[in-house]
Parts: sequence; C-alpha cells; structure tokens
Amino acid sequence: MTKKIFKSIMAVAVAVLIASLVIIMGCLYHYFSDVQERQLVDELSLAAAAVEKNGQEYLEKLKSNQYRLTWVAANGDIIYDTQSDEKNMENHADREEIRQALQSREGKSLRYSTTLLQKTLYCARRLDDGTVLRISVSSVTVWMLVLGMIQPILIVIVVALALSGLLASRISKHIMEPLDNLDLEKPLENDTYEELSPLLNRLNKQHRQIAMQLTKLQRQNDEFTQITQGMTEGLVLLNEKNVILNINPAALKLFHTKKTCIGQDFLTVDRSHNVNQAIQDAFSKGHSEIRIEREGKEYQIHVNRIESNGSVIGGVILAFDTTEAAFAERNRREFTANVSHELKTPLQSIMGSAELMENGLVKPEDMTRFVGHIRIEARRLVTLIDDIIRLSQLDEQCDMPFENVDLYEIATDVSKELTDIAAARDIKINVMGETVRIKSVRRLLMEIIYNLCDNAIKYNKDGGRVEVIIEREENQAVITVKDSGIGILPKHQTRIFERFYRVDKSRSKEFGGTGLGLSIVKHAVQYLNGKIDLQSTPGEGTMIKITFQENDVMQVL
Repeated sequence: MTKKIFKSIMAVAVAVLIASLVIIMGCLYHYFSDVQERQLVDELSLAAAAVEKNGQEYLEKLKSNQYRLTWVAANGDIIYDTQSDEKNMENHADREEIRQALQSREGKSLRYSTTLLQKTLYCARRLDDGTVLRISVSSVTVWMLVLGMIQPILIVIVVALALSGLLASRISKHIMEPLDNLDLEKPLENDTYEELSPLLNRLNKQHRQIAMQLTKLQRQNDEFTQITQGMTEGLVLLNEKNVILNINPAALKLFHTKKTCIGQDFLTVDRSHNVNQAIQDAFSKGHSEIRIEREGKEYQIHVNRIESNGSVIGGVILAFDTTEAAFAERNRREFTANVSHELKTPLQSIMGSAELMENGLVKPEDMTRFVGHIRIEARRLVTLIDDIIRLSQLDEQCDMPFENVDLYEIATDVSKELTDIAAARDIKINVMGETVRIKSVRRLLMEIIYNLCDNAIKYNKDGGRVEVIIEREENQAVITVKDSGIGILPKHQTRIFERFYRVDKSRSKEFGGTGLGLSIVKHAVQYLNGKIDLQSTPGEGTMIKITFQENDVMQVL
C-alpha cells in the first residue's frame, strides 16, 4: 500500500513537471517567434521604402549578418541579393512568398532545414514598380531550443524529482502509519481514520460474540449449535489439530460441504492455500485475516486462535459476506477519481490563466478576456461542488421539509428560467397538463424538472421542442419530459443516471455540464419514493417519466 501511494504521488509529480515544462517552453517559443516575425515585417517596410527611393544603391551599402534582402523582378529573376551573387541564383517565381506578394502585395512563408533544427522565415512585399523585395532571417526551431537548454532542464527535473520523492515518501508513510499500528485485538482503542470506525466497531462486536460463544461451547455444544444456526456469517470451530468441531449453515454453504464434515480435518473441506495458510498464521500469531472470492461474491475471513489456561485449544473461523461493501468501496473510489478529474480541469485552467497574468504575458487589451475565463471556470467549479453536496445530502437521507406543492406551477417556473437558454437555439419549451398538488419537497421537485429540461435542451436539435407534461394517472402524480433531440443509444440507457457518465462528452464540454444532473434526478426521485421510466429512440428524441406513488399524492384542488 505504501509503495502504491508513493508511486501514485510520484506519477502525479512527474506528469505535472513534464506538462509545466512543455507549456512553458511552448509559450516562450511561440511568443518570441511572434516578436521576431513582427520585427521582420517592420524591417521589410523600412527596406522597401529605401529601395523604392534609392534602388540598388541602398542594398549595396546595406551590411547585415542577421537579415538577408533579395530584390526580385516581376518575372522571378534576381535583381540583387545582399548575401549571394544574383547571377548564380535560380529564378524565384515559384517561391511561395514571391507568388503571394505578386498577387496580394505581401507574402510570407516558413521553411525548415532537413534536420528540423533550423527554420527560415521569409517576408516579401511588392514595390510600386512591380518588383518584389524579400527579407529573410534564420532561427532555431523548438527542438534546437530544447537541446540548447537541456542542461538546466535536466537539473530542474532532477531537483524536482528528488523533492517529490522525499515528500512522497513522507506522505505515504504518514498515511500508512495509523494502519500499521492497528490493534485488531482491541479495535475500539485504536486512534485512526474515521472511515475505519465501522470496521473496528464490527470487529469489536465479533470479538465479544466469539468470547460468548466459546463459553457456551465449553458448557454445552448443542446450545452453541442452536445459537449459530441463524447467523448470516459463516462460523467454523476447530480444535488444536485443525479438526472441525462445529460448522454453521452459512459456512456449509460457503465451503460447499455437509454436516458430515464435522470430525474431519479442515483441509479435506477446503484445499485453498490462502485459507489454510490463514489458519496456520492464526494458530501461531493469534489472529489472521484474508479476503476470498466464491461464486462472484467477496468474503472477509477472520481466523482467531482460542486459548485456555495459557495453551492453544483450537481456533474459530468467521466468514463475512462483504460483497456489498466491496461494491460500495469500488463505487466510492470511482466517484473520488471522477471528482478529482472534474475538479482538476477547471482549476488547471484557472491556474494557467492566472500564471500568464502574473508573469505579464497577457496584453492589457486581453486582460478582460482572461479574467472572464477565470470567472467562467470558477463558476463551473462552484456548480460542480454544489451538485456534489446535493448528492451527498441525498445519499445521507438528510431531513428536508415536506409541504404542499403544485407540480404545474413548478414546471412553469422552470420553463421561464430556461427560456433564454432555449431561445438561443430556437428551442420551444411547452408546459402542458393540469394542476396537480402533492406533499413533497419543493426544492427537490424543482431540481428534478430543471435538470430534465436542461438536459433536453442540451441534447436537442436546433429548432427543436421540449414538452413538460403534468398529469394524474390512476391517482398518481406524473411528470413527463419529452424532447425532439438526438436520442440515446440502448447501450447507454442503463447508465445515464450514473454519476459523471456522459453519452456525448464533446457536447457536455460545449455546454459546461458537470455530469451529475441525471444522477441528482435519480437520487431525488428515490428520496421522494418515486419511479423513473426512460424511453428513447436515437435520432428521434427521449421521454423521461417520473411517477410518484399514490400515498404521496393529494387531491387536486
């Protein structure tokens, strides 16, 4: 675990370092290339004015090791060149910058050397007499720039990696230290992460149960058997020679055996190396734990040594079905990873803009645009956090005030709020149906209808329509949202209510969605004891129907 944490931190550090170097080198190179190009254009303007006034006399007097001037006739023949004998030079009529200048007065082109380590920028201008004056300058490419700066870059990389390694090592050890020091024999006396409290409480409860069961075993085995019959956890009692003394139904099912296995060596029941090794470890160390998979389910197995008067008299095996917990943990990890990614994207954008502004790389006239970009990304971040908080509240089943609400009124308010967004794409929102009052949570109903309508607009066609229908069906309140949009493929229909799941990621980025809207709808409907029905045809549209049960519906006023 420590190595995994260390490797993860180092991987992030390396990725950030490489990205930073690439962005900085690219921005600097692009900036100075633009400066050089503007300077070249200015030089050409000055030279063109001088040539038009003094002709070849000006070029003959001009001395420059940096810039090269070439005077080309209208037919492409070289009139004069500051660095070569024009008699030995070939016709330039086919050169890109010359052709552009002859056609539109000015022309530009960029040519690289065969090794891609040097480039030459050409700027040309047509003079009043029809001839063309060309100026050129050579400079290194980004690869040559990188090679020239390889030593300081390597020094920065080495120092950054050394510091990252040191910090990663300390952080990983600090994270793992409380876990390494866990006293599983006294779970409640451990001072560790709050997330482990349920597990430690459960272990403590298991220890108490084992102690009580062992006492009863010494008095009467039959009484112990009756107690263990109803346990959902698998329980196996072993003597000091690894022979089965008792086994409950849950353990019989787990190890695919029968009651006739009592009196046999446990190795004849389960030949799994991991389980038998755990039993040996428990007999020698007092306790061991392993995880196993059986028939698609996950089990946590605890093996404890049983002692009496200072000597080992046997052991007890407890098997817990942790399938749901493992599934929840996987979902939690996926959610954490998605949240980290979604939070990182706007933050990186904000940091990039802020760094450019801080380093003076933003022109005054562009400052408003950069500040606006930061504001947009910050608003996106706040929206994402609000959605995460709302999902957390729904997951935790926080108490919310119930009141008498009018579904038709809420749908009308939502349609007004989304009118401008829909109008931007010529989409019509129509609210139809009747007044239906129910006892529910106004805020959740507002969010349900808003998110459904917002999605119907985002994934609609320009000039399309969205219909919100409020009605009563067999004394049940029904909210139906239909659209004429792009529809949803069958393979996506079972997953669109998952957190951060997006059918069309490019369209989500275009409209700035967080990927949590439909997940909030799902959890809000569950909170209100409702039901969701989805029908969608690709290319034709989607219909989502929300039904609230009869006991939640009030009489129509």
